[in-house]
Amino acid sequence: MSDPQQLAVTEAAYLTLHYRLASVDGADIVSTFQDNPATLQLGTGQLAPFLEACLIGLQEGAHQTFDLPPEHAFGPRNPDLVQTVSRATLDENSSNDERYRVGDLVEFAAPGGGRFAGVLREIGDEVALFDFNHPLAGQSVKFEVKIIGIL
Repeated sequence: MSDPQQLAVTEAAYLTLHYRLASVDGADIVSTFQDNPATLQLGTGQLAPFLEACLIGLQEGAHQTFDLPPEHAFGPRNPDLVQTVSRATLDENSSNDERYRVGDLVEFAAPGGGRFAGVLREIGDEVALFDFNHPLAGQSVKFEVKIIGIL
């Protein structure tokens, strides 16, 4: 039975918590459990919206693990986000001495001044193949959280 006086997480809560994002096989992607807890405010982009949604309604002291399928995590893989990029475009977004290897994460300037990143899959003399899907797209993940304090 929950204590009616105990605070619950809201959409704009300021929290101190431990959290862990892991692959389905249990390998840590990110974890604060071995270090200092995180302090953050929901609704400010510090956590992905789908992770914030898991926290809403949890009370101080709650310790839960959520199993999130791809459609409730980083989304399914989108084959349209695997694109070829000309070496000229790649060079425009690189320093002169940049040497790329398959698997490198490369940032590009986006129209309007933003940035986006892709993982290099293949590189040739004229073009390079990049995967602009989130690296965790198409994967189920585990999200473990322990709410230490709600401010």
